[in-house]
Amino acid sequence: MPIYKWEGKTAKGAIKKGEMEAPSEAAIRIHLRQQNIIPTKVFTKGKEFKIPFSFKKKVRQRSIAIFTRQLATMIDAGLPLVQSLEILSQQQESKVFKDVIREIREEVEGGSTFAGALKKHPATFNELYTNLVVAGEEGGILDNILNRLANYIEKSEALKKKVKSALIYPATIVGVAVIVVMILMIFVIPVFETMFKSAGQTLPLPTLIVMTLSKLIKKYVIIFIPALILLFFIARKYYQTQNGRAILDRLLLKLPVFGPLFKKIAVARFSRTLGTLVSSGVPILDGLTIVSRTSGNRTIETAILNARTSIREGETIAEPLNRSKLFPPMVIQMISVGESTGALDSMLSKIADFYEEEVDISVTNLTSLMEPFLMVFLGIVIGGVVISMYLPIFQMANAIG
Repeated sequence: MPIYKWEGKTAKGAIKKGEMEAPSEAAIRIHLRQQNIIPTKVFTKGKEFKIPFSFKKKVRQRSIAIFTRQLATMIDAGLPLVQSLEILSQQQESKVFKDVIREIREEVEGGSTFAGALKKHPATFNELYTNLVVAGEEGGILDNILNRLANYIEKSEALKKKVKSALIYPATIVGVAVIVVMILMIFVIPVFETMFKSAGQTLPLPTLIVMTLSKLIKKYVIIFIPALILLFFIARKYYQTQNGRAILDRLLLKLPVFGPLFKKIAVARFSRTLGTLVSSGVPILDGLTIVSRTSGNRTIETAILNARTSIREGETIAEPLNRSKLFPPMVIQMISVGESTGALDSMLSKIADFYEEEVDISVTNLTSLMEPFLMVFLGIVIGGVVISMYLPIFQMANAIG
């Protein structure tokens, strides 16, 4: 029988390691659980292999929403948590998610809380998710909390799809235009150049410009494409730095057309997330910390953290948010009314509903507005290249006529 190395944790969190001879990995796991040890790693001795990068696929948010909704239904029906997790792990199509749920089930079966088991998988279950589950377990309303989480994830995903739809269309059109122009410059223009040289004709200025660009692109395309890829990675790395992200996020909110859209998205996300946390019983200061980390924009994050500091010193939520100048007056007024009436969670939910609808309308209007501009752009770029190549032909035809 093979010898396995294993690592595990006791119910008190102490790490244990060892070796054991067994017919299979499953037998090791069963034996360890009988000893009140939760297995975290089991591998054949001498065959463990570590890779520097993780190639695991991320679990889709839609799958997490479905899992959350189904788990809430099972708990509400009276099924034990361990049994519910076992059923849900068996029906998962994604192997990655199946393994995550199985490991969570083993942790819970070993004596861990559900929230504690979730926290060991931050790539799948974020801080918002785990904090709400903590509130649900402590308050004995886990099924209600899970239903709220499922609603939140579904609405957040719907918002992301609206934003993507606004950005994908123009990006696709511009991408197609670039590819078409590159094909013309590399393969078509040189044919015309050979023809014009053989004719010995004086070429008009637009034709000379296009032919010069064609030569440059053809000569440096091997350098140009890697340079663009390198520039992309440098920009991405810069965005990951604290100063880089702060500068770029600030610029995004000031863009002429997309800036107002990004602000509406930020307000909708802030309101939906904080409203879900407050209605689930999470303290407001903890809620603001979580909201700041899920805001998606460093400028908004800083404003929320500043608001948190002011609230801790005795101010209302509305006052510091108003000073940030990032939130519309209507939002400030509604939050203020919600605080004074004790209905902050419902007010935040109404704000989120309103701004999600505003994002939907803005995306539709933006798409309709950009269509004619994109058509003009395509006409100028591609049409300009084609016309510049036909100008000498028209001159030759006029000369012959």
